[in-house]
Amino acid sequence: MIEMSGAKALVETLKKLNVNVIFGIPGGAIIPVYDELKDSGIRHILTRHEQHAAHMADGYARAIKKPGICMATSGPGSTNLITGIANAYMDSSPVIAFTGQVATSVMGMGAFQETDMIGLTTPITKWSYQIRSVSEIPNVVNTALKVAISGRPGPVVIDLPRDIQLASGQVDLDKNSILTKVINPPPPDPLIVKKIIQEILQSERPVILAGGGVKWARAERLLLRLAETLLIPVATTFMGKGVIPETHPLSLRCVGMHGNPVAHEAIMNSDLILIIGARLSDRTTCKVDEFGQQAKIIHIDVDSSEIGKNKEVYMGLVASADEAIRAILEALPEVLTKEKKNAWMEKINEIKSKWDEIIGEDGVIGRSEIASLFKVLRRAAPPNTIVTTEVGQNQMWSSLFWTILEPDTFISSGGLGTMGFGFPAAIGAKVARPDCPVMDIAGDGSFLMNENNLAVVATENIPVTVVILDNRMLGMVAQWQRIFYNRRYMAVQFTNTPDFVKLAEAYNVEGVRAETLEEVEKAVSYSIRNNVPMVIDVPVNPEADVLPFVPPGKSFKEIILPGGYSKK
Repeated sequence: MIEMSGAKALVETLKKLNVNVIFGIPGGAIIPVYDELKDSGIRHILTRHEQHAAHMADGYARAIKKPGICMATSGPGSTNLITGIANAYMDSSPVIAFTGQVATSVMGMGAFQETDMIGLTTPITKWSYQIRSVSEIPNVVNTALKVAISGRPGPVVIDLPRDIQLASGQVDLDKNSILTKVINPPPPDPLIVKKIIQEILQSERPVILAGGGVKWARAERLLLRLAETLLIPVATTFMGKGVIPETHPLSLRCVGMHGNPVAHEAIMNSDLILIIGARLSDRTTCKVDEFGQQAKIIHIDVDSSEIGKNKEVYMGLVASADEAIRAILEALPEVLTKEKKNAWMEKINEIKSKWDEIIGEDGVIGRSEIASLFKVLRRAAPPNTIVTTEVGQNQMWSSLFWTILEPDTFISSGGLGTMGFGFPAAIGAKVARPDCPVMDIAGDGSFLMNENNLAVVATENIPVTVVILDNRMLGMVAQWQRIFYNRRYMAVQFTNTPDFVKLAEAYNVEGVRAETLEEVEKAVSYSIRNNVPMVIDVPVNPEADVLPFVPPGKSFKEIILPGGYSKK
């Protein structure tokens, strides 16, 4: 036992648990902790908005698969974190937020910058806890890190009253008690695993639908081995994008509202859908009643509450993706008959060829200005480039047209759809994996919500490339107004947007306007090759739509395609 202040106990515990970077902004209610951080050796990255601190911690967590840490003061500092915390909760990301709080003696009195962070964040966290004694700090921090990453990952909030930070107490830094229940999935039930194998082997037209849970379990290579062993094509949810290389013959790419028609038709024709680590949101299934109507649905998920929640299933297995896939592989019979699966793959290839003819020579990529731009981006970026996206058309174009070659190289805001996420997430990802190039694919609308992070990349020397698809519009809202509201544009057109090149230069970051594909490729290659932050402003047609597109409430059969073609 050692006597120390609460602030020092917090920082020493973080050091002991190998936390090496924190994203945040100080303020009066968290100054004692920042004073201890000064000489701690922990890197602190000063953000320019607390929401972005949470997004940076989120990008860091997704890139490295360990908790990302953010910090803010009480009141508005803490409440500014809430959107980022909710974003992490929806996408199952282990963000830990430490928030300053007023002294316990004035709580409930409407003290300056007092906010009930536990009440505000309980619905959007795995665990929210307010520290009330110095001695409990090591156990609280240890619990936070374990809860955040266990089972289905998610965010944690630890609220720090100022008087507890300043008070002294006896602390045991080696004590590792857990203060709340940590739920880890059980090992896969061998009887259910055996039944799953029997169903797969008896099926004639199986499809795997893989989600973000495969990424968090680091099960990408196991998934690929399973698919190749059983000759099963793999579609992904948006959060699962890239769990197998999208150039692989078994890849069907993404399903959903802006998904690949090949994946949609494969699912509509399948007799068995093996869902692994996906929650089957409305953006994935579209009209849920018609999703997988002809198929037996087998759902594997680390979170038992997701199995059967949105779609009735034939069979469920509660397990992490890696353990479930490994158990299936180990229990497979030594001799496998693939004749039926070969016939299914022939059908899949026919489907691919058909859609190639309908949409264009490159399948879903098609012959569009945007698709050509993404080809150039892919050519300029090495295979291990981590791409983050903002939210809107840029995000869905990325889902359709950005081809992932290596696992763990795509980060985006899925469940909450948070504009302004991509650039700070890119910063967090680059801090986590400095060996990888990192590129944020942005829209001008989202970038205007986070452009002050240019100060962060310049000050901290974090070389992130930002490619702005600049249509001077809130593009996705405008697209819906075109399609569903007879082009009655309202509050979507930017009539006074800054010059992004000059804006970048004002922050001492290189900026360039690239008006041809050659200029785009040259700029991206330069930024990555020289490992420097850069803003690349790419003008795009404000009338360009994200297509294919399944309208809300419709089924995969009612997809809208380029040229207005809709498969009936």
